[in-house]
Amino acid sequence: MTSNKNESFGRFDFVGKAWLFGGLSLVLVVASLIYLAVHGINYGIDFKGGTEMQVKFAQGVTIDEVRQAIDELKLGEVGVQSFGEGNEFIIRFQGKQGATDKETNEILNADIAKMRETVTTKFASANPDIRRIDTVGPQVGAELKRNGLLAVFYCLLVILIYVALRFDYKFAPGAVLCLFHDAVITLAVFVLVGKEVNVSILAAIMTLIGFSLNDTIVVFDRIRETEGHYHEKGYGFVINKSINDMLIRTLITSGTTFVSALCLYIFAGGTVEDIAFSICVGIFFGTYSSIYVAAPFVLLMEKMSLKKAKA
Repeated sequence: MTSNKNESFGRFDFVGKAWLFGGLSLVLVVASLIYLAVHGINYGIDFKGGTEMQVKFAQGVTIDEVRQAIDELKLGEVGVQSFGEGNEFIIRFQGKQGATDKETNEILNADIAKMRETVTTKFASANPDIRRIDTVGPQVGAELKRNGLLAVFYCLLVILIYVALRFDYKFAPGAVLCLFHDAVITLAVFVLVGKEVNVSILAAIMTLIGFSLNDTIVVFDRIRETEGHYHEKGYGFVINKSINDMLIRTLITSGTTFVSALCLYIFAGGTVEDIAFSICVGIFFGTYSSIYVAAPFVLLMEKMSLKKAKA
């Protein structure tokens, strides 16, 4: 195959706007980290321990009535949330902090018995149906949170090594930076809208990391292929042409996945709705970062390597 030196890199000049969008990405990541540090993450019972009870009433019961009845038990921090359609609620509360495992189990069992009795007696006319009760001890929750963070860290580390071996060292930092960018912003948006972070959401973020990596790898593979034919035109041209060549593929793949997740978000409820929401947000930023974060960062690494070679 022979290259045409007068050939255009494509319709859009992505590299020319890379510094503008790169600065925007930096602002978003820093703002997300500051927000998460100041506001904190609203962990679910999976990570902070506690009990979660799901109750459905056959007749009309308001969330205020449920909250008032539970508050009378004085169980400490209690949260009541509407769930799905109709008169269905999720009641969450934590056990005594700093207690031993035996004390925690005894307290939780007593609190669960009190809450079950309150729901079945005070709302007997509404025919309450206690659908599930999940309990996680504080120590188990802390261990799950620690292991979750370690899982994300090791995932990014292995990806860094894989991309460096599969392509070149100049590709690896951009890929990891892109994935970190997607995960942090998605988590910040998720917390911003007041949703809880639990094991299911962590799994969704890990899924987004895999999806975003696949998108990035496709662009990187195209860059490596195009570089052999247009090396004399410079790396900026190579990156622009590669992104333009893969743009339709990227938009179709991301678009179809986004629409599927959006349908789940609109028509599903509970945990599925939260997972779908995080996937929608992650796909949007993942597609954006594959174009304006990962690939332009390769250009930056190439320029740094050339300067180092000339020095």
